[in-house]
Amino acid sequence: MASNSNNIMDKRMEEIRTKIELKEHSIVNVNSTDFPGGYTGIDDSWNLDKFAKKFRIDVVDIKDDRIEFDMVGVDASVANAFRRILLAELPTMAIEKVFILNNTSLIQDEVLAHRLGLIPIKADPRLFEYQQEGDDEGSPEDTVEFNLKIKCTRNPNAPKDATDPEELYRNCKVWTKDMKWIPRGNQEDLYGQNAFKPVNDDILIAKLRPGQEIDVKLNCVKGIGKDHAKFSPVATASYRMLPDVSLNSEVTGTLAERLVACFSKNVMEIREIDGVKHAVVVNPRHETCSREVFRHEVRRLPSNLLNLFST
Repeated sequence: MASNSNNIMDKRMEEIRTKIELKEHSIVNVNSTDFPGGYTGIDDSWNLDKFAKKFRIDVVDIKDDRIEFDMVGVDASVANAFRRILLAELPTMAIEKVFILNNTSLIQDEVLAHRLGLIPIKADPRLFEYQQEGDDEGSPEDTVEFNLKIKCTRNPNAPKDATDPEELYRNCKVWTKDMKWIPRGNQEDLYGQNAFKPVNDDILIAKLRPGQEIDVKLNCVKGIGKDHAKFSPVATASYRMLPDVSLNSEVTGTLAERLVACFSKNVMEIREIDGVKHAVVVNPRHETCSREVFRHEVRRLPSNLLNLFST
C-alpha cells in the first residue's frame, strides 16, 4: 500500500515539475524548475553536458516557406530565446539603398523605398560580407544589385468597351518579377545566371497609369533583424507548450459525443467498440487549449474525467 502511494506521489511530482496544468479557472505549475533546490532529492541545476544530452529537435512539418518543429528537453525560457534569435540575430540580405533615377508614380519616393526594402530577397547571406559603414556603392563581395525600370503605356489593342486597367494599359502593375539582377564583378561566374531574385514574383510594388514610370537601382546588403525588421528571416516566429490530453477512465455513449465536441478538430474522435461509442484521444497537438470542456454548463463534465496539460 505504501509503495503504491509512493508511486502516485512520484507521478504527481513529475507532473508538477514538467507540465503546466489547465484548470477551469486557473493555470497551475507555471513556475520554471530549471534551477537547483526546487525539489528535494532532484538535481535541477543547469549544465551544458546535461542540456546537450537531453535537448533534441523533432521536425514535424517543413515547406519552402515554413517549418514546424518540437524542441524537446528545454525550459520555455530557452525556447523563447531561440525564438528571439530567429527574429533578430540571423543574417539575411535585404534592400538597403534605393537610388531613384525617376519616379512619376503616385507613390512618394520615401514610401516606395520603404516598400522595396521590405521585399524578401532570395540570396544566401553566407556568400557575402557585411558592408562597411559609410560605403554607399558597395562591392561584389558585400552587395547584390537589382534594377527596376518600368513604364506604363496604353494598349492599342484593347477592346473598345474594356474597363479593366489590365486590358486598357500595359505595365499598369509593378511586380517583384520586374526586378532584374545586375551582376557585379564576377558574381555571375561564381553564382550562375539568375542566382539572386525576390523570394516571390507576385508581390505588388505599385500601380501605374499611362505616362508614369519607375526607374530605380537597388542595393542589397547583409544585416540582422536587430538592426531593422527587413533583415528578419521570418515573418513571425512563435512557440507554445505542446498540449497533452489524457482520459482517466473510459468515456462512452452520449458523454463521449459531448466530450469530443468540446475539443478542436482531430484531437479526439468517436470509435465504436462492441457496439458502444468510445471517446479516444487521437492527436493532442491540434488542441488550442481553449478549455471549452470547462466553459459551458451544458457541457460540464466530471472534473476527474480527463487531464489537460501543456508540456
